[in-house]
Amino acid sequence: MTDHVVIGAGSIGSTVAHLLAERGESVRIVTRRGSGPEHPGIERVAADASDVPRVTELSRGAKVIYHCANPPSYTMWERLLPPLQTALIAAAKTNDAVLALTGSLYAYGRRPRGLMDEHTPMEATGRKGLLRKRMWEQALAGGIRTVEVRGSDYIGKDAAGIYSLSIEPALERGRAAWIMGNPDMPHTFTFNGDMARALIRLARDERAWGRAWHVPSPPAITIRELAQRCAAAAGRPPIKLIQMPRFVMRSAGVVVPIAREMAEMDYQWYAPFHMNADETAGTFGLTATDLDTAVRDQVGAPAQP
Repeated sequence: MTDHVVIGAGSIGSTVAHLLAERGESVRIVTRRGSGPEHPGIERVAADASDVPRVTELSRGAKVIYHCANPPSYTMWERLLPPLQTALIAAAKTNDAVLALTGSLYAYGRRPRGLMDEHTPMEATGRKGLLRKRMWEQALAGGIRTVEVRGSDYIGKDAAGIYSLSIEPALERGRAAWIMGNPDMPHTFTFNGDMARALIRLARDERAWGRAWHVPSPPAITIRELAQRCAAAAGRPPIKLIQMPRFVMRSAGVVVPIAREMAEMDYQWYAPFHMNADETAGTFGLTATDLDTAVRDQVGAPAQP
């Protein structure tokens, strides 16, 4: 028996597990390969979390199950996420645990002026947005205590996103970075440490259950400004950004599945993309980590005194 079960050992799951363990709480982290942070308070278990009997047994006695798993490729979402969601709902129901879901903004779809708050309707039309919508509706209908915490694109240590895909390789090689999207459009970025803290805070507060909340995040900035801040924090010269023609990914998507999946979501990078989390901040007293601190964490630079 353990107090908390974390599914997934990416940047969010590992941070959630570490934060809980540092507070002296018992944590079990479940992944297919038994990976996860090394800590005396964390038990790492190799298991298929979509196996209902297995994940139900592993969650016995848990107060909270944190769903932090995310397949490494969009092409795996339709195959892997629905059975995982079904299994975790079943495990939460059998063990009377809270199910805390790591969410995104995909379910909202394209928004006029790119503005989203906690009451924005889920009006996605793309496959991944519709999948996220169905999964949240499934959790709400599952007869469990549940909450979904939604963030925008992540920055922070080990975060997968625009930095790891485009900016970091360019900084290391001293070359230009090819960017999918308009590098001068404002975009909200969420610090992965703030997502982990919000998941923990909201999972234990009954006021949060039964609805979705946003993670307080720094004001939106452009990709160009993010790249400049990353270069400065890493002590490297600024890099040039080259905007990839939009038709390239769309054309490639005719024959390359991952290109097609990425093109479906490119609307987020060609128009303003603002996530508002005022209600979450006001209700639970959460605040966003300042952007420069998040950027230093992303590039591995020492924290400023």
